[in-house]
Amino acid sequence: MRWTVRLRLTLFYSGLFLVAGVLLVTLIYFLVEYSPFPTPPDAPTAPDAPAPPDASAPPGALTPSVAPEPPAAPEPPVADPSTTPEQQENLRRLLVNSLIALVVMAFASMALGWLMAGRVLRPLGEMTATVRHITADRLDRRLAVAGPDDELKELADTFDELLDRLEAAFTAQRRFAANVSHELRTPLTLQQTMAEIALTDPDADTGSLRAVLERLLAAGRHQERLIEALLTLARSQQGLHHRRPLDLAEIAGQALDRRGETGPRVTSVLRPASASGDRALLERLVVNLLDNASRHNVPGGWVEVETSVRSGRPTLRVANSGPVIPPGRVPELLEPFQRLETGRKAVGDGLGLGLSIVAAVVAAHHGELETRALPEGGLEVTVSLDPPVDRVADGTGVA
Repeated sequence: MRWTVRLRLTLFYSGLFLVAGVLLVTLIYFLVEYSPFPTPPDAPTAPDAPAPPDASAPPGALTPSVAPEPPAAPEPPVADPSTTPEQQENLRRLLVNSLIALVVMAFASMALGWLMAGRVLRPLGEMTATVRHITADRLDRRLAVAGPDDELKELADTFDELLDRLEAAFTAQRRFAANVSHELRTPLTLQQTMAEIALTDPDADTGSLRAVLERLLAAGRHQERLIEALLTLARSQQGLHHRRPLDLAEIAGQALDRRGETGPRVTSVLRPASASGDRALLERLVVNLLDNASRHNVPGGWVEVETSVRSGRPTLRVANSGPVIPPGRVPELLEPFQRLETGRKAVGDGLGLGLSIVAAVVAAHHGELETRALPEGGLEVTVSLDPPVDRVADGTGVA
């Protein structure tokens, strides 16, 4: 026998009713048998009436007047502590009838409790049947429970919100896998085609073969950068295992020194911004922001880099000039292989993973990422991290 919630609720309600009924019957029995209210006394007898006149006495004879005796005071009733057999029989019948009624009402309460528990738990059964049909390929189904705004409806709405997040995550995962396959297959196909053309050309000389090899090496370097970026993205999404104290101003300064003077005009205001986290991931974050700001720019454009402490949190801000970005397209730029110009097709030497890696690194550090399209064109990215802790445990990431 399965102890379902419906059965447990039925037994619980019936048990409460049975206990309450037993207490009620016991109380009534003791109140009837040991009633604290006394029995009302018997009505007092009327005083004796005067005797009628004697008929044998001659008319006119005086009847001797006899003074009536004052009525005697009624004696107080004496309470009989013992009950009569008739009262005992009535008590017994009362007890038996009460117990019979209690048994009948107990079964009635079980039946009513079973029906009411089933009615209350019916939405749970419908929810269970719907959930059984939800699979990884059918995440579009929702519970959509109607009815009063009670705890069951709140549970169903919460589950629907969870399904929305799962569907979005599965869709993003499938899109990511398809994009990765496309990004890796395209250069491999190109390399194979170039090699086959070079091998089938009977007039190929050393110079043409050397050019083909150089193109193959360039495609290989592109694939290497892509794989390295994918590994960084996967590492960022796994969270942090080590935290070390660091300074965002120092990391940004080193990244700017390695860039040199080429590219758009760069202005920087680097104020100390102490933080804690994974230095390698934060260095990748800064490099990706600078590369993205320089690559998606306009001739004669500019890049601004600023580090500071805002509201007690270390902050990095990177803004750049560039083409006008529709505000509704900004969240798409944080997705892997999403580019502004032509969707996920490659533009220049970009991989389409720069800002997605930035978002993953910020999420791994439990920070905040704010992206804003500038009205005159370009993008502004602000990263806020947690302030440094006093002590960082080696290898645990726990302060």
